[in-house]
Amino acid sequence: MSKKFKKGDNVIIIAGASKGKQGKITSVLENKVVVEGVNLATMHKKPTQSAPGSIVKKEKPIHISNISHVENNKAVKIKFVIEKGEGKIFTRKHRVSKKSNQKI
Repeated sequence: MSKKFKKGDNVIIIAGASKGKQGKITSVLENKVVVEGVNLATMHKKPTQSAPGSIVKKEKPIHISNISHVENNKAVKIKFVIEKGEGKIFTRKHRVSKKSNQKI
């Protein structure tokens, strides 16, 4: 099955504490994604002999049901379009915006 979200896609958060924020996908897990600058958690690092203690902000994963592709600062749905050519070799599957029919 093809995936709707891939690394590098621009998305908007449609539910949760970070609702309305936009960002780029940095990594994709099975049914969760990590979005740049969204869903930040504060991590307290203990001091070690080589490094002092610190407070670090880290991005946590978000479920894919809480994000959507973005176009003109608005959430859009996508569909899959199969582009056919000669034979099976030239068949391509593309993700396309339902609103503007542009490739994503």
